[in-house]
Amino acid sequence: MKIQQNISLKDYNTFGIDAKARFFIEINNINDLKEALQLDGHPEIFIISGGSNMLITKDIEALVLYINIKGIEVLTQDDDTITLKAMAGENWHQLVLWTLQKGYGGLENLSLIPGNTGTAPIQNIGAYGVELKDSFVSCEAMKIENQTIKSFNKEDCKFGYRDSYFKNEGKGRYIIVSVTLQLTKRNHKINMSYGAIEAELGKKTIDRPTPTNISNAVISIRKSKLPDPAKLGNSGSFFKNPVINQAKFDTFTKDHPDAPYYKVSSNAYKIPAGWLIEQCGFKGKRFGDAGVHKHQALVLVNHGKATGAEILKLAQRIIESVRDKFFITIHPEVNIIK
Repeated sequence: MKIQQNISLKDYNTFGIDAKARFFIEINNINDLKEALQLDGHPEIFIISGGSNMLITKDIEALVLYINIKGIEVLTQDDDTITLKAMAGENWHQLVLWTLQKGYGGLENLSLIPGNTGTAPIQNIGAYGVELKDSFVSCEAMKIENQTIKSFNKEDCKFGYRDSYFKNEGKGRYIIVSVTLQLTKRNHKINMSYGAIEAELGKKTIDRPTPTNISNAVISIRKSKLPDPAKLGNSGSFFKNPVINQAKFDTFTKDHPDAPYYKVSSNAYKIPAGWLIEQCGFKGKRFGDAGVHKHQALVLVNHGKATGAEILKLAQRIIESVRDKFFITIHPEVNIIK
């Protein structure tokens, strides 16, 4: 375990923000993590894994721990299902591809989501009708205070829409070190409820899709809409899709009858934040090196040398415009480091 100083975090966050870490340690195993948390003189810590769901707006004075613990282990299996444990530093998309190559189903709709496996439960990542919680069994996390390992089952994690225990009561208390998932080996539960997936499969005349077919469709859709962080800094969807109640929905659709929406319960409707932002005229706009992607208004981008503060200023401007025009408040999905 080596402590480095004044390290640029540009390559450790998908926005490509060139903030600096005063102290930096790469964590490659559980013992490294335990030792780092026991160091004297570094009371504050800051965790980075895939760096995909954060916007850093300043240099980090705390001790930055880069979680790079690797490994995939099969725990149990029978004719129908398999349970496997993936360590926190495994790249999420590479894990999805690994499961598909083995013939396992369950993660295909979550293909090409940036980031690492350890951060997936924090956000309860989701896409195209599927969320992590659908395959989630448990995760192991180290308690920062005393370096003990605790197992959290699905109920413990309190999963919600892009939400979990780790974003609320558990924030700053635990570091996830592994995630256990249960996947199917046969009789896969294919989810193609989103029209975009059906349309993509239709182009290839696939009427009985496999998990790999679904994954390929999702990858194609995401690539057509979302920029590659290696080429254009971004953190995927910057904002959550707002959910409004029946009364607000009735007023909204009366004023905007052509607006898209998804019914999520008897008294709740999800409105695509990208549509709201696009209607406010931000799609494709650039303000210095901070901008909104030309194909997907939900994605804020760094055209090269934007600071985190500049991207945050743009986000706040968008929030205000959407609220003024639609009387709906949208909230960031990414973790803002202020």
